[in-house]
Amino acid sequence: MAKRSSDQDTIVAVATGPGRGAIGIVRISGPEAIPIASGLFHGKKELAKMAGFTAAHGWVFEDGQRLDEVLSLVLRAPNSYTREDTVEFHCHGGPLPLRRVLAAAVRAGARPAEPGEFTKRAFLAGRLDLAQAEAVADLIASETEAAAKSAAAQLAGELSRRLGQRGEEVAELLARLEAGIDFGEEEEVPAVAREDLIAGLAEADKDFSALLQSAATGRRYREGARVVIAGRPNVGKSTLMNALLQTERVIVTPSPGTTRDVVEDLIELSGIPVRLADTAGLREVGDPVERMGVAKARAALAEADLALVLVDGSETLSSADRQIVIQVSCPLILAVNKSDLPPAASEEDLRTLAGPARTARISALTGQGLEELKKDIVAELTGTTSTETPLLANLRHVSALAAAQAALREAMVAAQQGLSDEFTASDLRRALDHLGQITGEAADDELLDLIFSRFCIGK
Repeated sequence: MAKRSSDQDTIVAVATGPGRGAIGIVRISGPEAIPIASGLFHGKKELAKMAGFTAAHGWVFEDGQRLDEVLSLVLRAPNSYTREDTVEFHCHGGPLPLRRVLAAAVRAGARPAEPGEFTKRAFLAGRLDLAQAEAVADLIASETEAAAKSAAAQLAGELSRRLGQRGEEVAELLARLEAGIDFGEEEEVPAVAREDLIAGLAEADKDFSALLQSAATGRRYREGARVVIAGRPNVGKSTLMNALLQTERVIVTPSPGTTRDVVEDLIELSGIPVRLADTAGLREVGDPVERMGVAKARAALAEADLALVLVDGSETLSSADRQIVIQVSCPLILAVNKSDLPPAASEEDLRTLAGPARTARISALTGQGLEELKKDIVAELTGTTSTETPLLANLRHVSALAAAQAALREAMVAAQQGLSDEFTASDLRRALDHLGQITGEAADDELLDLIFSRFCIGK
């Protein structure tokens, strides 16, 4: 898709976050950026004559009044973020100086920028593709090192290059297929062999599958995960919560039923933001308040990405333990607590109770086995112990790639069954269209408006 030309308005916004700081930036971009900034800036250098990537110290004036002392940075087209003429006033970082300079630029002819409009212009000018543009917002929103690393890889174009490579291979197969359809009777037009077509599509399908398999991990790095600690009363749930958080977050007493609500806190495990939840002991109770706590515990389990089902290893397993495991619908880890005490639960009973789930022997009191438990949690949430940065984290990208793979597989089936090449070609065109939704080659204005409206103003 040809890049659409940017709006010809000159836009302005504060490009730094709200609050007070040493420096705040007012960014102006567009065809009149340099004339507008020149009319406001007074310094030893004449801003209109400054080369790109140069800076000058001076003041912003309006109607003879000094507004702020600034460092003015000039970026000339096409070597700027938006590929337009851009001027940044690096002001003192208080809200009032920034507002004054911003208002002066608007009165001088600039229009207040819409959310994400600078990055949208960078996309429309071809500096970034759509996946890279979305990575800008993801990088800003990152809360962990892993999430930032994933967003930075996407911003650098790793996802786009990988999809682009496969997309070019599929497009080449489609071109040869269409040439065979249109000019199949002409000897100088080589038709694609059916076995080559199927083999090429199988390679693309394999790569798409690998990317989609990393998507759950990518979303966990980006959005976090919810891990719920569940079990009978007095098996050590609150003690485990405190031990994992390394703080006295939850009240711990010998009395059953102390925890009567879902207590949550955030912990980072190998770059994944984990929302850890301690819940009321699961049992049949008559007390109405505790009964409400049990109901909330069951509701939390229903929404969990992972359950830590805690049992007391110093006691024999009970039917209540078995009922709790049966109630869990999400993946689980069976955590056998109180391993600092003589064991009472047999290994055979524990294996039967856990089934295919991981089993971890721990002592929430002494800390024994907690590091291994953390590794087990990460492995369950990511589905792998690999440290490779996942490239697919955006739900929109996942949906589009899944649709592309579905169309690709339909093309493979059509080719394998010997159907007319027109059917295969139609499926391949749909696959390429879905890939274009990720990089922006097939994105319409409605989609672009939706994506960039989620950005902050000034970016």
